[in-house]
This record gives sequence, structure tokens and C-alpha cells, in this order.
Amino acid sequence: MRYYPDPSRQLDLSKVNGVIEEAFAEHARGRVQMPPKVYITFREGDFRTMPGYIPSLDIAGVKIVNVHPGNPGIGLPTVMALLVILDIGTGRPVSLLNATDLTDLRTGAGGAVAAKYLSPHRSIRLGVVGSGRQARAQVEAIGRELDILEVKVWSRNEKNAMQFCTQVPDLECSSAPLPEVCECDLLVTTTPSREPLIMDEWIHEGTHINAIGADAPGKEELDPAILRRARVFVDDPAQAVHSGEINVPIQQGLFSEAMIAGTLGEVVIGKKKRNSSSEITVFDSTGLAIQDLAIASLTLGKQEGIDLKFP
Repeated sequence: MRYYPDPSRQLDLSKVNGVIEEAFAEHARGRVQMPPKVYITFREGDFRTMPGYIPSLDIAGVKIVNVHPGNPGIGLPTVMALLVILDIGTGRPVSLLNATDLTDLRTGAGGAVAAKYLSPHRSIRLGVVGSGRQARAQVEAIGRELDILEVKVWSRNEKNAMQFCTQVPDLECSSAPLPEVCECDLLVTTTPSREPLIMDEWIHEGTHINAIGADAPGKEELDPAILRRARVFVDDPAQAVHSGEINVPIQQGLFSEAMIAGTLGEVVIGKKKRNSSSEITVFDSTGLAIQDLAIASLTLGKQEGIDLKFP
């Protein structure tokens, strides 16, 4: 078995976006195996197991990933992950990848694919809610698909928002209050909030929203009224109902699975689409195992690794 300690090194973001786009397309075509992720919940966070198989890429495996929002306070990432790749013929583990940075990249790429297909404009004003690793990943990946004219970012800690702007020096970026951040063409939310941060009255017609932060039961960032007047696309219906942005509104009877407009994969293959430039669209991202496998396919055998004896 070969261990890849830093598989994200020198990955081309445009290629990452492309392979993630194709993974969504294969999902829509029904050509993957991917049961919903399984959660183990702790007092301070959780971890998930995420198995999958993409026949077209000849790759299968499982990711183990945690989400602990308090970790940055002790010098650790909020999200850390390991990805095990299995030999399809024998089931033998053949590769072990440090998937922490890969998780950031593949989630950012998912948002970029959604922006590519659902944004009504090619040149955009971008609003970002949250200032952590995923916020930066979203901006960098979206920038490969759309022309970002300016970025406005909000964080609970304004110093963090200002620091975020220094990390995207090629963009016009500024810290702003939440209502002002929402005055944009494309809004990205990346927080672990368990109550709505974004109010319905702040979202104007024609806005596309990448709802990234709600990835576990009980999390939500958007006023449910936004979902009721938007067309909501999900990465995977079963996961979204259980743990996406729509999970709390469904539990409260404010939204239903029948109101989902479709999956991002269906948008990619042309089965579903944005109907007008004035409608509000939402991409509810929970993160798919096939995204992890797709990005891993770009790294295996192309970078140096460490041989580990197994079995």
C-alpha cells in the first residue's frame, strides 16, 4: 500500500473542477455506487464514513472525515480526513491519502461547478459568509469558472475577514456586514451555524447561493423562506434531506423533499437548469464520496508516496 502525505500538492484547479463535474454527471446517469454517509456524533463534533465506487474511473474506496468546529482554537483544522483506495478486483487497500486538503479542494470544486451552471452571469460580485479554509477554497475554485469582479466577506470576527482578504490578493476584497455581503450575484455560505444567518429580505432576485456549511443534522445557514421562493438543487437527495441545508426546514415542516428542483448532476447533463435570470437558485452541498474518489484519481501514481507494508 502506498501512502500519499500531501496529495493536493500542485493540483491544477481547473482539472479538479473538471473531474468533479464529471463525477456529478456520472451520479446523474446512475453510474456510481454511493450510499449516504454515516455519522458518529460527539459532544464537540462528529466523524463520517463515506464509501463509493466510480466504474468509469475504475476507482473505489472510503473516506473517514471529521468536523470539529472548535479545532482552530487549538491549532487544528476543523476538517481532517483519510481516504483509503481499494483494489477493485481483490478488495486489497492499495493507497492511503491524507485527504484534508483534498476535501477542501473537492468541496470548492463542487461549488464552482454549481456556479458555472447556475449563476445567471459570467462576471459576478461574490459574497462570502465565513472566512475559513472552505471560504477560500470556494473563491479560488469559482474564480476558475467565472470572472469575479469583487468579493465582500463576513466573519463573526472582523479580523478574520480582513485576514481572508489578504489571502486573495488578486481580487478586490473587503469586509462587510451580512446584509451588504448579500448584495451580490453569487453568495457562498461556509459556516457551521445551527440557526439561520442569512435573512430572506436580504436576497434579491437573480441571486445564486452555494449553501456549503450545513453538512450535518441540525445545521442551517439560510432563512427557510429563501428556500421556499428559490429553486433548490442538491448534490444527493438522501444526504441533503438528512444533513443538508434543507434538513432543519424539512423537520420543521417548512420545506419538503418534493420541493427539490433536482440534483447538480442533472443540471450538468442538461436534464435540469436555471429557468430565468431573475429566479433565485440554491445549491445545497453535503459533500459526496464520489467527489473524493474523483479528485484522488488525479493524484494516484503521479506524485511521490511512501510504501507501507499491507497486509
